[in-house]
Amino acid sequence: MSRVCELTGKGPMTGNNVSHAKNRTRRRFLPNLNDVTLQSEALGRGFKLRISAAALRSVDHRGGLDAYLTKAKDVELSANALKIKKEVTKALATA
Repeated sequence: MSRVCELTGKGPMTGNNVSHAKNRTRRRFLPNLNDVTLQSEALGRGFKLRISAAALRSVDHRGGLDAYLTKAKDVELSANALKIKKEVTKALATA
C-alpha cells in the first residue's frame, strides 16, 4: 500500500535530521494518512479511501465528498477517486 493520499496526492518528502552539533542525516517526512469511509449524497453510499488528515478537513470544509470531487483536479486524484468522481458527476447531471 503506497503512502500517498488518494485525494490530494500528498506523499513522502525527504529532509534532514539535524543534531545539536549540526550533523545532518537524511530522513523521510510521511503524510498523516487515515483509512476513512466518506459518504456520497449523490450516490447514496460510502467509499473507503486512504486520505491525509488535511484532506479530511478540506472535504468537511467544502461540504462533503461530492463537492470536493467536483472541484478537484484530475491530476491529483488517484484512479479510485477518479472513478468515484465520474460516477458522482454522472449522478448529479441526471438529477
